[in-house]
Amino acid sequence: MSGPTYLAYDYPLLSAFWTMLVFFLWIMWFVLLFRVIVDIFRDDELSGWAKAGWLVFAIVLPFLGVFVYVVARGKNMGRREVAQARAQQQAFDSYIRETAAGSGRTTSVDELTRLSEIRARGDITDEEFRRAKELVLSGSGAPER
Repeated sequence: MSGPTYLAYDYPLLSAFWTMLVFFLWIMWFVLLFRVIVDIFRDDELSGWAKAGWLVFAIVLPFLGVFVYVVARGKNMGRREVAQARAQQQAFDSYIRETAAGSGRTTSVDELTRLSEIRARGDITDEEFRRAKELVLSGSGAPER
């Protein structure tokens, strides 16, 4: 081994700090680059050629391309992201409402609850309740009113 051997005490604390800072900035640069690329595809106002142009500009000249994109179109990046998040939340809420409402089918528990309410009001006798309960529990379908 002709090269010098570096030990931990040969690497000063300030150099370790600068190394971590450069590494952090490098990671943040990639986060910004990917956010710009995602925003290019998310923007519905841009035509296909404009998207292709911005994408080529951001990939071929990444530092200049991202800088120019953030200066030229950065103001609306946050608005587009918020709009997409709201649309996703509305779609999720709509899905939850549809799922919670069910498909309109009633279960045997619902039928038994309805039957016990009818019996409690006195609309049916105990014998009619017993026969309707047997129908529900046998799976023959909903009892007739």
